[in-house]
Amino acid sequence: MMRDLEQYSAWRQGVAAALQAYRDGAQAADLLDAATAQRIARTLARLADDKLSVAFVAEFSRGKSELINAIFFADYGQRILPSAAGRTTMCPTELLYDPAQPASIRLLPIETRATNLSTSDYRDDPRAWTVLPLEVASATAMHEAFRQVSETRAVPVNEAHRYGLYDPDDPDLAATVNDAGMVEISRWRHAIINFPHPLLKQGLVILDTPGLNAIGTEPELTLNLIPHAHAVLFILAADTGVTKSDIEVWREHIGAGAGRMVVLNKIDGMWDPLRSEAEVDGEIARQCAHAAQLLAVDERQVFPVSAHKALVAKITGDAALAERSRIGRLEQALFEELIPAKKDIVRKRLAEDLGALNGAQGAMLAARQRGIAEQLHELTSLRGKNQNVIAHMMRRVEAEKKEFDASLFRMQAARTAFTRLSTELYGTLGMDVLRDHVVHVREAMARSHWSAGLRESVRVFFDSVQAELEESDRKAIEIRTTMDTVYRQFAAEHGVALPPPPPFGLAKYRAQVSDIEAIYQRQFGAAALLTTSRTVLMERFFDTIASQVKRCFKAANAECESWLKVIMAPLEAQIRQHREQLKARQASIGRIHDAADTLEQKIEAFGRMQATLEQQKDRLAALAGAIELAIDNEPASPIATTATVANA
Repeated sequence: MMRDLEQYSAWRQGVAAALQAYRDGAQAADLLDAATAQRIARTLARLADDKLSVAFVAEFSRGKSELINAIFFADYGQRILPSAAGRTTMCPTELLYDPAQPASIRLLPIETRATNLSTSDYRDDPRAWTVLPLEVASATAMHEAFRQVSETRAVPVNEAHRYGLYDPDDPDLAATVNDAGMVEISRWRHAIINFPHPLLKQGLVILDTPGLNAIGTEPELTLNLIPHAHAVLFILAADTGVTKSDIEVWREHIGAGAGRMVVLNKIDGMWDPLRSEAEVDGEIARQCAHAAQLLAVDERQVFPVSAHKALVAKITGDAALAERSRIGRLEQALFEELIPAKKDIVRKRLAEDLGALNGAQGAMLAARQRGIAEQLHELTSLRGKNQNVIAHMMRRVEAEKKEFDASLFRMQAARTAFTRLSTELYGTLGMDVLRDHVVHVREAMARSHWSAGLRESVRVFFDSVQAELEESDRKAIEIRTTMDTVYRQFAAEHGVALPPPPPFGLAKYRAQVSDIEAIYQRQFGAAALLTTSRTVLMERFFDTIASQVKRCFKAANAECESWLKVIMAPLEAQIRQHREQLKARQASIGRIHDAADTLEQKIEAFGRMQATLEQQKDRLAALAGAIELAIDNEPASPIATTATVANA
């Protein structure tokens, strides 16, 4: 497992090293325009911040925390997460490593559920969190610190209801009220454990959920953390089987698909010395088949294990017990699906980036080669010519330069149109537009206390957001069409080759909003809100919906801003280069006019420049090939990959 993550990390490092070499080569050749520099910087940032997230979902007492310990932390020689009978994880808990932060546990108080902010909104607000240092050198201190995630407090029923944690119409929750009218709830809303464990250092993020009830009451899990996890392990227990709530959560929030697995834990409870090994295996197989049938998945997606025995076996070095726990098959399946699936996503984006880089640098090199070839042809044609001919050629270059300057003046109208369309684009995509829609929905929700009115307000919100994105998409298409016309006109007038303007679209953001709406519909469909008691919960969900859509709009705005900055870059680079070539031609012919004996020297100089450009072209092609090789490579080990990059 550690080796798999190290190899994946080494693969990313190899790709990043090859990309940095390409950037340095393009910069050395003066071919690094603004668009290329920005694209490379974004790609390197994505590679550096790449994470692999695994979510564990289960009702309490299914052995979820013990399974996390067995899979990821057995090499530590002890339990990292608290694991005991009953509920040990009371709030969603993320385990990750951020080298910029000290080892610590960040705890978000449960009182924040009473606000109009989601967990995501609080992530960048250090004042909202309680931070406890994590003494990684002391096992006892760490164990005590991790116990914080299981802390609870007793609150009045009305306070629990205000947090969306109590529904008076739910008989199961009504039974939890004590004689004093108090309800036990988690002390914390969310926990983030920053822990310098080797697996977490490689970019692994582990999400431990507090039980199936939290899936319905904590919107952050439903709308963000679980849907975005690269792998989700749904844990059942052999002694309880598949319950009705298990089936509902699986269908509504997880479902079959890539990276979704069902774990039948606690099979050691079925081990019986009075029965043969074959009989025990047969009973386990029947349990797995029954679970697969109820959850409508292939039996190969159900993995029987004993997390407790697996942890004990790994810590004590008992190979036979580890084999009997069946943990190996689950681990193999997890990482065989998790890492290749994530790598395919990264590879696809890298291939798109590399294609754009090759196109941009190829166009700039071709323009330079064409300019030098034209100048070389002009100089060669001057051999044996008198001063009158040279003067005529000089006047011709001056006329070309005037014509070029006139064409730039005509382009001002295109620049004006570009500015106007950009302003209109931000008029539908800007964050203030989204803020207004959120305010309108919250006002409408405040006026309505019935489920139908609440649902209608949210429906209008999603329709409005999609309409804004669709209109923004149309504006982006209009901008690109306008710039494409300008590109073609410039290329035709001056005989240069220009790649088309870089594409931009909002389809992926519209799809993200549709995914958020689909999750909301599953949670609050037509039959979901039959009473007014769940209105608080729905309001909490809208807070997270607004936060997720806001995050989507922020990403769209950032990408749009980058696109608008670089869409003119290829054209501006060609304009700058064409102007410099005209100046160089004018200067060269002028010097030859004054001193004809420099003609041969100029011809030789341009010949050397041609050879240098060919070398630069070959060098960039080799660097691009190195990126392709790094993308396709499957490194044997981090050491081998590092050595390869160093030798290159």
